Amino acid sequence: MADRVTVIGWDGSPLTRAATAALSAATLVAGAAHHLALPEVPEDAERIRLGSVDLAARRIAGHRGSAVVLADGDPGFFGVVRTLRAPEHGLEVEVVPAVSAVATAFARAGMPWDDAQIVVAHPRTLRRAVNVCRAHHKVAVLTSPGAGPAELALLLEGVHRTFVICEELGTDRERVTVLTSDKAADHAWRDPNVVIVVGGGGPETATTAPAAWIAGRRPAQPPGIRGWALPPEAYREAGAEGVRESGEGEFPHLRAAQLAILGPRTGDLVWDIGSGSGALAVEAARFGAAVLAVDADPGACSRTDAAARAFGVPLQIVCGRAPQVLERLPEPDVVRVGGGGVQVVRAVVDRRPERIVTHASTRDEAEALGAALTGNGYTTECSLLQSVDLDTEVWTERERSVVFLLSARRSDLAP
Repeated sequence: MADRVTVIGWDGSPLTRAATAALSAATLVAGAAHHLALPEVPEDAERIRLGSVDLAARRIAGHRGSAVVLADGDPGFFGVVRTLRAPEHGLEVEVVPAVSAVATAFARAGMPWDDAQIVVAHPRTLRRAVNVCRAHHKVAVLTSPGAGPAELALLLEGVHRTFVICEELGTDRERVTVLTSDKAADHAWRDPNVVIVVGGGGPETATTAPAAWIAGRRPAQPPGIRGWALPPEAYREAGAEGVRESGEGEFPHLRAAQLAILGPRTGDLVWDIGSGSGALAVEAARFGAAVLAVDADPGACSRTDAAARAFGVPLQIVCGRAPQVLERLPEPDVVRVGGGGVQVVRAVVDRRPERIVTHASTRDEAEALGAALTGNGYTTECSLLQSVDLDTEVWTERERSVVFLLSARRSDLAP
């Protein structure tokens, strides 16, 4: 029985001496059709067309002889190595790597990629991959059938991005195409491909940015500003002059509680309805989530835009009145309702996000909002939050805020 398998990465260049030696001794070779057609594959070796890696691993584990798996690019990077190393297969894996498809794609584009996010798009994960493209200025998408450049473009409707589409890298049919996202759905694209999605603005795109010390997204951190649920003066110090508190729904302690309940994360789409100052939308985006900030007041939309620019996060701002404007928005994962009352809450419930937070200034209003949430497949909680701002020089009260915080979680999801 085979207890060892050699995994060889292939990027279109000649195989290394180690890869050639492993192949020449192979009695079983697994790979895609173009791998099995390589002249280095022994004629008398058993050949497995690689579909399910899990099934191939079981075949390899039961094989008497020397097994090799061929895979595109670096097989340890979103590749077959993880599955082959699963404990149930009992295989010892040796890897002969090649240049990954992502590295090759950025090389073809002549772009650095230490600041890029990298996602895999399958039909079941396509929406989350698109949300990463909404939230980050540079994303490499490893696509699959049914989740390719056209599908990405369709779900990004209304969000301007540039696509660098790299088809069949390393083959004679390699092609690199640069176009705007609104044009990508008009073409048929060949698999496999890698799509580099660029755009979203912010200081991360500046060519004069300081040298990176960590890979991945690096949101702007204005000098001297640290923390979350920041007060209005922190936004003004960052250059967002228009940000201000505007009522009981804007004070930082309520915002901190709302963010803690929503838990925005990479791959999520957050709706912030009644974005007001833009502070919650910006801080949700700083967590890595994609954010749609909705407000009927053009002034609020301008303040949100100023706050997003000051902190270097991409937001999509929708200036319109809820609930009507919500009908054409993509599906949310979590929602903050900052205004609009029962009518807006009911419209949000119909879209079935995982979590909803809202607030009320009176108990009667809180009961009405709670009734709109409860009984619609959501578990609802309500807390009375009181915040007292003290002057620490004389320890007297400067400002008091009291608000009812309501949160709802879909009952069919685990806590």
